[in-house]
Amino acid sequence: GKASDWAPGTHRRNAGIVRTHLDPALGRHRLDKLSPMHVKAMLDAKLADGLSPKTVQLIRGLLVSALRQAEEWGLVGRNVARLVPGPRMRRREVEPLSGQESAKLLEHVQGQEHETLFTLAISLGMRQGEILGLRWKDVDLDEATLGVRRTLHKVDGRYELRDPKTEKSRRSLLIPPFVLASIKHHRVEQLERRMRAGGDENEWDLVFTDHAGQPLHGPTVTRRLQALMKRHEMRRIRFHDLRHSCASLLLAQGVPLTSIQEVLGHANFYITRDTYSHIGVELKREAADAMQKALGGS
Repeated sequence: GKASDWAPGTHRRNAGIVRTHLDPALGRHRLDKLSPMHVKAMLDAKLADGLSPKTVQLIRGLLVSALRQAEEWGLVGRNVARLVPGPRMRRREVEPLSGQESAKLLEHVQGQEHETLFTLAISLGMRQGEILGLRWKDVDLDEATLGVRRTLHKVDGRYELRDPKTEKSRRSLLIPPFVLASIKHHRVEQLERRMRAGGDENEWDLVFTDHAGQPLHGPTVTRRLQALMKRHEMRRIRFHDLRHSCASLLLAQGVPLTSIQEVLGHANFYITRDTYSHIGVELKREAADAMQKALGGS
C-alpha cells in the first residue's frame, strides 16, 4: 500500500529500513541502472550479516513496493526486485495456551490490576490495540455486545485512536456471561476510582486506563502479563498469543474456522486457515486417538 495508508508503527519501521538498509546498500545506483544482481547481492549480504529471513523479506518487500511506484510513474522499465526471490522463511508455529493453561491464567489474574483486560484478550481474541482503544460507548452491557471500532496507537510520544487494521477488523462481538461480569465489576471500580480522584482525564471514554485516566501503554501491559506468568511459573508468551489461544479454544470446542475468522476479524478466510491449520490437525489426531482408545481395544 501507499505510505499514507500505513499505520504509524509500520511507517516508523519502513522509514528505519530505508535509512538503515536500502539507502546505504543501493543509494549509489541510479534508479534506472538498478539490476536484479544488485538486489540479490544486497539481500545475500544482509543474511550474511545475521539478519533474520523475516527482516530480509521485509527489506525486499519494501523495495518491491517502492519500485512498483517508480514503474507506475514511468521512472523504471521493470521492477527488478520482483525478479529476485526473498529468502525462505521458517513459519513461526503459533504456540497458543492449552485450555488448561488458559483457565490457569484466568485464575491467576483474578483480583489483579488488568484482570478484565486479560480476560477480554483470551476470551474474545481481540488485538492489543483494539482492547486499549475500546471505549465505553462501544460496549453494550444490556445486550452483552461489544463493537471493535478503534485501535490505540502511540505516535511520537502521543496517543491517537485510529480505524482498525482492515474493514473486516470492524466487528461486533457477543460477550460471554463470565466476561460480562468481569467488565461490569471493572466499570464499578473505575467509576469509584474516578470519584475518589475528583474526576480524571479519561477524555476518550476508554474502558482501560491507568490510575490517572490516561491510555495504557501496550509494552507495559505485555510486561505485566509476562511478569504475572513468570510469578506463577507459566511459560513466557507474547500478548498476541492470547489471541491465538482464543482461536485454539474455539477450534477445540468444534467452532468452524469461518466463525473464528469473524470473531478475530481476519481480512479473509485464508489467513485464519493458514494460521490455525496445524492446530486443527492436532485436534483431529486427538480425536483419532480417543476413538482408538474407545473402540480399538488399546
